[in-house]
Amino acid sequence: MRVITGIARGRCLETLEGDATRPTTEKVKEAVFSIIQFDIEGRNVLDLFAGTGQLGIEALSRGALSAVMVDSNKQAVEIIRKNIKICGFEDKSEVYCVDYKTFLAAKSGKFDIAFLDPPYAGGILEDAFLKVSKVMSESAVIICEHSPSVKMPDDIEGYKIQKQYKYGKISVTVFKKGEAVL
Repeated sequence: MRVITGIARGRCLETLEGDATRPTTEKVKEAVFSIIQFDIEGRNVLDLFAGTGQLGIEALSRGALSAVMVDSNKQAVEIIRKNIKICGFEDKSEVYCVDYKTFLAAKSGKFDIAFLDPPYAGGILEDAFLKVSKVMSESAVIICEHSPSVKMPDDIEGYKIQKQYKYGKISVTVFKKGEAVL
C-alpha cells in the first residue's frame, strides 16, 4: 500500500497483520480521489474507522489542510501514527483511539470531507453517517465505502447521492448536500 500522488507520493504505508482491518484497495482509493480531486485543497478531513490512515494521509498528500483519523483498535492507531510519521504529516494530523460514537459526541469543529469505511458486518454505516452529518461544514462531501449488498438511502439529513460505484466486493457512495447529480 502506498500514497498515490502529492507531496508524499510513492511512500509505502504499513498495514496491520491479519484481518482486523480491511484497507481500501489501491483501485478504489484512486477512484475515490479522482471523484473528489477538486474538493481536497485546503479542506479539513475526517477519516473515521481509519484502519491504516491511508485515506486521511492521501488527502493530506494532495493538499488537505488537516486530517483527523479515528479508530477504536489500539494496534491500528499505532500503525496510523507510524504512517503519518513516514509521510511527515505530524503537524497536520490528529489521531484518536476511540469508538466513532464517543468521538463524534465530543467533536465541536467542522469537517469538509469525511471518509466512512466501517466494518461491513456491523450494520453501523447509517448510524455513523447520521452522527457525522452533524459535524460537517455546509459544502461537505461524505464518502462511504460499503458492501454492495448495502443500499444507501438517496437522501440522508439533506445529503444526496452524487455518485455510486461498484468495484467487485466494494461499493462507494459519494454524498453532497443539495441536489442529486445521478
